[in-house]
Amino acid sequence: MRYAQAWAPTALALLVLGACTPSEEIDVTRELDAVNVIDESNLNTLMLNSADPEEAVAYFQRASKEMPERVDLQRGLAKSMVRSGNASSAVSAWQKVVESDEVTDEDRVDFADALIRAGEWERAQQQLDSVPPTFETFKRYRLEAMVADSEKDWRAADSFYEIAVGLTTRPSGVLNNWGYSKLTRGDFRGAEKLFNEAIGYDPDLFIAKNNLVLARGAQRNYALPPVPVTQVERAQLLHTLALSAIKQGDIATGRGLLREAIDTHPQHFEAAVRALRTLDSEA
Repeated sequence: MRYAQAWAPTALALLVLGACTPSEEIDVTRELDAVNVIDESNLNTLMLNSADPEEAVAYFQRASKEMPERVDLQRGLAKSMVRSGNASSAVSAWQKVVESDEVTDEDRVDFADALIRAGEWERAQQQLDSVPPTFETFKRYRLEAMVADSEKDWRAADSFYEIAVGLTTRPSGVLNNWGYSKLTRGDFRGAEKLFNEAIGYDPDLFIAKNNLVLARGAQRNYALPPVPVTQVERAQLLHTLALSAIKQGDIATGRGLLREAIDTHPQHFEAAVRALRTLDSEA
């Protein structure tokens, strides 16, 4: 009895299809095709957002070969290649997308991102220049700021960074980038302020903590900043401060900071030990 019940819905579906007129069969086919498109779209999204980057690349490579006319699949391939860290291949994939009739402003921004990752700054600028000013997104202005930084156009960089910060609820990363930009210009106080803001938004962002220490060390301020740190992070920041002090000729301070870093680290801190040995051998 259970066997018969399990097959009942299938049998009913066959009977219904058998009773359809030709036009009704076409409608049913269209509906089934629509369902398949929805399922595929969900799968594409899943592969981009959740799958292992290499698995996503393999999936979109296979799908785009089977259906080379599908720009959405080529777009997925380009995005997955960026995720996998293969910038040069991503550039080639994005090139096909931007040359299609279905290219969007978002595509051009994503292409610029891939070009920057591949070190092709001039081409990235060309892509960003082709995007109308009315297309205002966080990513667009973050990339504009990075390109301006590469050209040492500090006024433009500051303007773009400020706009980007206002377009996201998670500005810690771009604040850190902005701070690093200030650091490279020698504006250490400005950099320190931005790194503190970045840490305020994300207390776990270690790179901003390390950059903050660099900004303070450049001002010969060798005290650790009052930011939340683990014991390991504290040791690492002391090591960074020590190297900064040594670089500026404050050898005794650097030696003391290295010893403190070694004592603070819960395990053997090889980098600090090696730096201290080098310092003592040159004394």
